[in-house]
Amino acid sequence: MPNIVVVGTQWGDEGKGKVVDVLTPQFNVVVRYQGGDNAGHTVVVGREKYVLHSIPSGILHSGCRCVIGCGVVINPGALIEEMETLVRRGVTLDGNLFISKNAHLIMPYHPALDHASEAKLGARRIGTTGKGVGPAYVDKAARVGIRMADLLNERLFREKLEANLAEKNRILSEIYDAQTFTVDSILNPYLRFAGWLAPYITDTALLLSRWIDAGYSVLFEGAQGTMLDLDHGTYPYITSSSTTSGGAATGTGVPPTRINGVLGVAKAYTTRVGEGPFPTEMTGEIDEQIRGRGDEYGATTGRPRRCGWADAMVLRYAARINGLDTVALTKLDVLDQCETVKICTGYRYRGDVLTEFPEDETALKDAEPVYEELSGWMSPTSHAKHEGDLPAKARVYIDRLEELIGVPLCLISTGAVRDETIVCDDSPLLRWFPGVRSSLL
Repeated sequence: MPNIVVVGTQWGDEGKGKVVDVLTPQFNVVVRYQGGDNAGHTVVVGREKYVLHSIPSGILHSGCRCVIGCGVVINPGALIEEMETLVRRGVTLDGNLFISKNAHLIMPYHPALDHASEAKLGARRIGTTGKGVGPAYVDKAARVGIRMADLLNERLFREKLEANLAEKNRILSEIYDAQTFTVDSILNPYLRFAGWLAPYITDTALLLSRWIDAGYSVLFEGAQGTMLDLDHGTYPYITSSSTTSGGAATGTGVPPTRINGVLGVAKAYTTRVGEGPFPTEMTGEIDEQIRGRGDEYGATTGRPRRCGWADAMVLRYAARINGLDTVALTKLDVLDQCETVKICTGYRYRGDVLTEFPEDETALKDAEPVYEELSGWMSPTSHAKHEGDLPAKARVYIDRLEELIGVPLCLISTGAVRDETIVCDDSPLLRWFPGVRSSLL
């Protein structure tokens, strides 16, 4: 059975949670491979809305094995709260949730450093969620991070915590004039967390290898999006992990030779949260209309998202960096009331028109979008079950996007719930999973 990576192609919030939820019945395992609880994947099942932060979206399907991989950084208190919320709503975790022993912990001093650093940067702030994800990855790279396995060894956990606090407290007090921490104030609650999480902590890389050997199919779920990737995103306004498809291998221990395809998720328009360049950003009334119709507020923070027109430069770049086989297009319905719609096909910079995404920070900041303007369809799309049910002008828009991206579409989402999803006629999903269309009808 094929093993597929689902990855965001923009600045995150593309609707990966819904796409993973729709595809989960075709898989035995869903594994989250990077990021922290700064991510928020929203899934609507009937009239029930779920917002997941660290746990893979596949957990809402009975019997699906869900894995939090070694590339994820985990706030244990927040994870336990998320687990308890799901259990109260009838979701079964025992036997269905597995946590990598090599995943790094977000410690209380990480959010403190996150907030203090952002405050000190002032106008040059990144716009983080303040969850401590970046500082946790800093410690991981500096080889002083504390991992889930350490949480189960009180002596080793205390030893590492004491060493880290000696440094972190000095940074907090002397550089940021911020509150410091004591060993016991962290040790005691974290040992309680250890008792709660111990049954779920295991060697997930070994489990995944054995499951794949047994013929299980695995869906790799990414957080954030390509343009927030540590190496390939709009640096420095990015996250601190590998959000692209390559991160699926390093963040799980599954080698790339055992991954069979990559599915990108893209909104029919574009959004981003936080600071940084955003060439197709809207202003004025249309910005407010799209934000309102699309409910463009962060699932984790509630912050309003910046909205923009579709950017084919970004999508082509994401297709190249990730090796996309296909794209799921989401939130088409948000554009239903637009008299005209725009697609950015290039950037004008210093008198030239760029047709490939510029990795130069200054060029992107000063780039002006070159648009194609198409007629809107001014008609609802949420009722459509097949491509042929969509308004003709909506199909023109979709076809043009597909042509500019250079990758075939597989799904079109026209609403928040599962059955507001169209499987495209020539979808690669039909080759991978012949039964995917019938599962949605």
